[in-house]
Amino acid sequence: MAGVRRQNPRTIGQHLVYGQHMLTIASRLDVMNRLGRAMADPTRSRILLSLLDAPGYPAQLATELGLTRTNVSNHLACLRDCGIVVAEPEGRRTRYEIADAHLARALNALVDITLAVDENADCIDPQCPVVGCCAPEGEREQ
Repeated sequence: MAGVRRQNPRTIGQHLVYGQHMLTIASRLDVMNRLGRAMADPTRSRILLSLLDAPGYPAQLATELGLTRTNVSNHLACLRDCGIVVAEPEGRRTRYEIADAHLARALNALVDITLAVDENADCIDPQCPVVGCCAPEGEREQ
């Protein structure tokens, strides 16, 4: 699993200590909500897919994904605050990577799932941002 740094956190009560950072251990429900929020946004999903391949820097990710650096930095901040990625300072730059190997394996397993989708079903969310998911009849991607 390229790019995922194996960290050895210490546990203190309900907290994990990574280097000089103390993080609260999230409940199962909180984990699901944070992952769902992160992956519900197409840009964050693209960033996560890129980081599954290898750690990245905001400028490099912006170029690779055709986004602005500010946009990528904002999404990386969300992913970091959700505990999904970690930021590692490297001189004047910051490298981002998936927070730990277990999460990387889970995300890889998730993206390997094949979904059977009923393209004729009515969409329950008319504001759905997923391309081809909820397009009006006759406008669906083939």
